[in-house]
Amino acid sequence: MLPLPPVIAWTLGAVGAVFMSKLLAREWRRVNAELDAQQRAAEEMRPQEIPTLRRDASGVYRPE
Repeated sequence: MLPLPPVIAWTLGAVGAVFMSKLLAREWRRVNAELDAQQRAAEEMRPQEIPTLRRDASGVYRPE
């Protein structure tokens, strides 16, 4: 089995690096979009919509 010439090895390495960078960038954007959607949903909830929990006589925390 003959070793790869250096030019071909460098070319394959460069193509692989470009492929991996595009793959990572796409995943980065997907995760950030998901996190941004959750953050927007949390920001839209008004404080008065979030119930305050108080302990009742049995010791269980329940919304007011």
